[in-house]
Amino acid sequence: MEKLRVEVWSDIVCPWCYLGKRRLSGALALFPRRENVQVVWRSFELDPSAPAILDSSLSYAERLARKYGLPVERAEQMTRQLTNVAAAEGLEYRFDLIRRGNTFNAHRLLHLAAHRGAQDALKERFFRGYMTEGEAIGDSDTLMRLAPEIGLDADEVRRVLSTDAHASDVRADEEAARAMGITGVPFFLLAGRYGLSGAQPPELMLRALTTAWEALPEPAARR
Repeated sequence: MEKLRVEVWSDIVCPWCYLGKRRLSGALALFPRRENVQVVWRSFELDPSAPAILDSSLSYAERLARKYGLPVERAEQMTRQLTNVAAAEGLEYRFDLIRRGNTFNAHRLLHLAAHRGAQDALKERFFRGYMTEGEAIGDSDTLMRLAPEIGLDADEVRRVLSTDAHASDVRADEEAARAMGITGVPFFLLAGRYGLSGAQPPELMLRALTTAWEALPEPAARR
């Protein structure tokens, strides 16, 4: 049976990416051919130079204000608005707990999870840990604790983190993003040809899924 491949470039420290994942799930729940859709999570690092755990002396809003040259009050307003948008999708964002850090190792584990049929579950666990629970996503001990929760073998997780396993997979995803001109995430690529940028509403994602499905080759396989 023909599969509709949906590739998603995103980063765990991106609140809009978690929102995009939830909205994609909402669109897929309404898509009549859900069982014929394959979602693949691709790596994208918003800050590849970040240390394992960033200095926590600044609040999330203060870091945001510094990054974009905004008043702190405006940055705080932006995080409140995003918290409300996420809540409407059933997500709890705790910007007061967030502990930012480097996501390269987390992305390597997501590639491991893809080989074990657990990539979506691990992506969800990492997002929830980071955005809701204040987990330090750049800390190896944290990753070794979270990954087995969704069924990955603890010894295998430890082996990945102690070597450079799947590093080339992460770099390949990032190189593909550069080749396509992807500069912001989330970015959705449907059937290798239809691009959708940002955490779009489920209704728009559903239309994109339908368009991509109808354009697949071998229509007899899609009856």
